Amino acid sequence: MITSSLTTNLNYKENKPAITLLMETDATKEIRIVFKKNQEMKEHTAPKPIVVEIFEGEINFGIYEKEMHLKKGDLIALEANVPHNLICIKDAIVRLTIAKSDSITRVNKVVS
Repeated sequence: MITSSLTTNLNYKENKPAITLLMETDATKEIRIVFKKNQEMKEHTAPKPIVVEIFEGEINFGIYEKEMHLKKGDLIALEANVPHNLICIKDAIVRLTIAKSDSITRVNKVVS
């Protein structure tokens, strides 16, 4: 059994989203991304399918040249290699599920 928390030890960064690996299972890595209002993750892709959950706050999620307004409780799943970006509208906690073979280093590079 593995346990973790989306709300414990929150550390908002001033200049970019904060990324934390919460747990790694046999199939996935669960990542928390903490955004302050107006912080963003510029357009990028993931090499494997992903799931994004808005646990708290609000995000504008850009995909296929459209912008979706996602709020607390919303989820979105993307296939591999789909370009997307995120812009925080209201301080947010986002849960990102990536494949075990994907890398948290890749996710960190998106916000660098």
